[in-house]
Amino acid sequence: MLARYNDEMTEIQRVDMVGVGLNATDTVIPLASYPERGAKVEYSERAIMPGGQVATTVVACQTWGLRTRYVGKLGDDDAARLHQAAFGRVGAEARIVTVPGHASLHNVIMVDSGGERTILCQRDERMVLHPEELRREWIVNARVLHVDGFDTAAATQAASWARAAGVLVVADLDEPYPGVDELIANIDYMIVNKNFSCRLMDDNNLERALRRMQARYGCRLSAATLGEDGVLAWDGQQLTHCPAYRISVVDTTGAGDIFRAGFIYGLLQDWPLERQLDFSCAAAAMNCMAKGARGGIRGVEAIENLMSTVPRYPSAYETRGPSARSASAECAAHTQRA
Repeated sequence: MLARYNDEMTEIQRVDMVGVGLNATDTVIPLASYPERGAKVEYSERAIMPGGQVATTVVACQTWGLRTRYVGKLGDDDAARLHQAAFGRVGAEARIVTVPGHASLHNVIMVDSGGERTILCQRDERMVLHPEELRREWIVNARVLHVDGFDTAAATQAASWARAAGVLVVADLDEPYPGVDELIANIDYMIVNKNFSCRLMDDNNLERALRRMQARYGCRLSAATLGEDGVLAWDGQQLTHCPAYRISVVDTTGAGDIFRAGFIYGLLQDWPLERQLDFSCAAAAMNCMAKGARGGIRGVEAIENLMSTVPRYPSAYETRGPSARSASAECAAHTQRA
């Protein structure tokens, strides 16, 4: 059956941020520890929640007062209605390509007692978003485009339209998908996980890989999120490290998605890079203090309160010479002035 669009005749409004990429419904199961192979493990509860990389980033940005649009693909089931309701609650615009008669993507997430999550991701070719299913007006009527690269061809098309229209492009990349080089060529702010840049550049030194990645593709910023070690970023001139916040972790699901949301929010406030990264780390930390990909999304004031009251982990980059600096002191100063 052919996919169909929702709200085909509605007028396209200009928004602050448009996201093109993954959504998923998450079944979150807390466990005392990750099960051994062949084990039989009991669990006492489970929760079904909306998630997905870009969808979660859109919801966070809308919660913080940005005008947002989500573009993605859903099936025709209860999970799709769950997502639609979640977008509706925060007021985010949703441009959904629906596949009638098929189920939406569903992940199973196991969370151990330390809050670390293990994700079993579903892949269904019927849920792949294709370039021809996008509409240019969805993309160019925004200040920032955010993509995750999972549906690489669609992300590349969207990023190409955005670049041509002067729309800034932010990317959350965790795998070097086939064709990702063409996508990266249209990215301004590339925020990857700690392994991506080393794998892409075939270089086991993270600092060097970030520098090489930024130089090769000409993006404004290359950055890697490092979990408890915070984030490391290279802007072509300066290497900046922002330590993570020392909080009691409940669930790390969605931490990276909320970090990207924080970065986009700070970018649109025209904050200095150090403050962007620090706010992003704080927003991600706050989300880790609750269950689920979106369970800890709080308002900007709450995030800034965390920034001013919660200690950080020590910076691993403070003593690495003049090309490297820690953002913590500068970010603290910005927080106090905010």
